[in-house]
Amino acid sequence: MHDIRAIRENPAAFDAALSRRGMSGLSAEILALDEARRAQILAAETGKAELNKLSRQAGAAKASGDTAQFQALSESASLRKAMIANGEKLAADLDTRLRDMLMGIPNLPLAEVPDGRDEADNLEIRRWGNPRNFDFTPKEHFEIAGVLPGMDFETAAKLSGSRFVVLKGAVARVHRALAQMMVDTHVEDHGLTETWTPVLVKEEAMYGTNQLPKFAEDSYQTTNGWWLIPTSEVTLTNSVAGDILEEARLPIRMTAHTQCFRSEAGSAGKDTTGMLRQHQFEKVEMVTICTPETALAEHERMTGCAQAILEKLGLPYRTIVLCTGDMGFGAQKTHDLEVWLPGQQKYREISSVSTCGSFQARRMNARFRPASGGKPDFVATLNGSGLAVGRCLIAVLENGQQADGSVDLPAALHPYLGGKTRITADGALA
Repeated sequence: MHDIRAIRENPAAFDAALSRRGMSGLSAEILALDEARRAQILAAETGKAELNKLSRQAGAAKASGDTAQFQALSESASLRKAMIANGEKLAADLDTRLRDMLMGIPNLPLAEVPDGRDEADNLEIRRWGNPRNFDFTPKEHFEIAGVLPGMDFETAAKLSGSRFVVLKGAVARVHRALAQMMVDTHVEDHGLTETWTPVLVKEEAMYGTNQLPKFAEDSYQTTNGWWLIPTSEVTLTNSVAGDILEEARLPIRMTAHTQCFRSEAGSAGKDTTGMLRQHQFEKVEMVTICTPETALAEHERMTGCAQAILEKLGLPYRTIVLCTGDMGFGAQKTHDLEVWLPGQQKYREISSVSTCGSFQARRMNARFRPASGGKPDFVATLNGSGLAVGRCLIAVLENGQQADGSVDLPAALHPYLGGKTRITADGALA
């Protein structure tokens, strides 16, 4: 959420930054609402002062036995109370309208973020590994002979509908091994704290990480008001909601492996085959809570953590900076990692790492107390995939496929598979 004081102080800068995201002229409407709200608050405060004066005068009239004066002053006090109550209601309504408006406006991009309208304007900043030269036409993951016995879309459709999958046997074990390897790497090599969190959260948690109110249709809500998390960014980030942290505790770096749920609203017709885009999937998430001054350095560090997983698995990838038109709602700056998928002959997103500044912290009221003293200030929050487990499985299967339908598995997974190194053409671990 945006700081109304910053908008008051420099509305032109606010509008200029938003214009880079295709929005313009909002400061005038925001400030008009803010001015009306403040006027009602001032009127209510003035009314209370006048009410106190009337109450004192009525008390004096009663003490002196002036019944007529007491009655007149009492009636004036009653009218004043009604006016104050009405003014406070108007102020509360205006405050809600202002808060809702600020809640619906995306974060401001950092100056270094490239301008652009969509993914065509994103900027590649790094490329690692060379796509393998196949002496046969590589297949997509769901077409590989050794994968077919372990990736069951028909049973999943019978159970749940489209965009679900049942994993079995060797494929299920590789999927589990990938998640375990990711968590171990982040904990042992990158110093993140392993965390286990619920997948059902209160509505305020979804507001805190800007899934609500704008993206309600992208998530699932239970009949009793809980929301299923689209990623553990929601739970990890909101773990400090309402807190005032000592600066010495920062940065807080966490990782969690959870089930995630997305309705995929607006993605009709996209990636309908295979398991690239699912309603239920697993992800190893990374979240950092830090001071605003260290956020950009943490962003680079977190990007490096995600890149390290792909390099450990020997998967070719590229890192891009998202342009203003392709960046997520809550982000100031985003790095996307795209892994090479031979079956599609293209790079596809496997991780998105974003720094949000104080945007989410204001929504959560998450602050820190500076070591040097002074008033508490809002923390900075960052989140990133480290990685999406299902998409990583796809990349491992497609990049390791052999002409006979078997799959050679990355060496980093062998210890997690009891020393097994491949999926045979008939779907067994060997």
